[in-house]
Amino acid sequence: MSDVVITGFGATTPLGGDAPSTWQGLLEGRNGVHTLEHDWARDLPVTFAAEVVDEPTNHIPHAQARRLDRSSQLALVAAREAWADAGLTMPRDEEGNLVDNGIDPERLIVCCATGIGGLHSLLGQWDIQKDRGFRRVSPFTIPMLMANAPAANIGLELHATGGIHTPVSACASSSEAISLGLDQIRLGRADVVVVGGTEAVVHPLPLAAFAQMKALSTRNDDPEHASRPWDVERNGFVLGEGAAIMVIETLEHARARGARIYGTLAGAGISADAHDIVQPDPTGAGQAAAMRKALHDAGLDPADIKHVNAHATSTPQGDSAEAASIREALGGATDEVLVNGTKSMTGHLLGGAGALESLAAVMALLEHKVPGTINTHTLDADLPVHVVTETTALPEGDLAALNNSFGFGGHNVTLAFTNAHASR
Repeated sequence: MSDVVITGFGATTPLGGDAPSTWQGLLEGRNGVHTLEHDWARDLPVTFAAEVVDEPTNHIPHAQARRLDRSSQLALVAAREAWADAGLTMPRDEEGNLVDNGIDPERLIVCCATGIGGLHSLLGQWDIQKDRGFRRVSPFTIPMLMANAPAANIGLELHATGGIHTPVSACASSSEAISLGLDQIRLGRADVVVVGGTEAVVHPLPLAAFAQMKALSTRNDDPEHASRPWDVERNGFVLGEGAAIMVIETLEHARARGARIYGTLAGAGISADAHDIVQPDPTGAGQAAAMRKALHDAGLDPADIKHVNAHATSTPQGDSAEAASIREALGGATDEVLVNGTKSMTGHLLGGAGALESLAAVMALLEHKVPGTINTHTLDADLPVHVVTETTALPEGDLAALNNSFGFGGHNVTLAFTNAHASR
């Protein structure tokens, strides 16, 4: 079975308008959370979030942007960057005619996820209908709001006729999309897969709804320090937005075209808690199962893992359950594993979180640096894992890491990466 390697990254996030600036922001411990300046946010129970620093409409022509939900806009910006970063050219010329770019479209697949979908379009058009009548509703409403729209728009632009897929599994969505892309290559259905996720729901309804269920931090007077994974004073996550996309392909395909390789997508593990629609199983059994499955799929032992980019949302129950599950899956090996929570800087991108954190895990292995977990000053007593609170060096040599994503509904996805074949 051919190894599956990562050859391109793209991102637009609360830390940067592209993948390099986002990674640099993580290393610097930069904070992407701020008080919202929108008039609609003033009377909400939570008045802060992590918005992207670079508006997608800066990069998408107005005529195209008005037919896309914000989630699709973000996904397209990240996908274009990832495609170019992989050294690939677009399949259409300036007149829109198809050209031979060296990629077989029937061997090209897109797997791009979202947790909630085109919420801005759905609620925005509902407001228009209420206020101005049904005749003013956009004919593009359904193509904008449907959850598969980001993946479909990427597929249209890249002329991916091999298949378009949209896993929807809450906060595990984009990690499941990456796992699905891995499967497509292993099954021989594709040479190249564009994988990742997007989310754009910084909007009054999600902020109110998440606040009502006590999931969000309510530190309106100190938003920059609101997300604090594993801290004794953590009180909920911070809503974020953005997109992250990777290009993955067989090692042979990458080498044949002389591609730069960031690392290897070595394996994936998926499980379900079957415990509660929102609360994780406090034993962490399902999460540990996903990690063990990822290790087995990748042919790795617990001792091979040197880093875990944790789901680490900064919720009281979630962080404790995950720490226990990491210890359960890796055993005594956790003493040497550097664990971090990058949501402390980016906020929680929901359906886009796993893809962004995969970028961080791969870059950590490539550059032998693990970004710290900011805002975490007083760790839980007897925490069974080694949480790093500042950028910390990894040892040289062959390394492996896990990235955890856990979603409402009990969805658990763990991805395993290594720095094998890296050529950067």
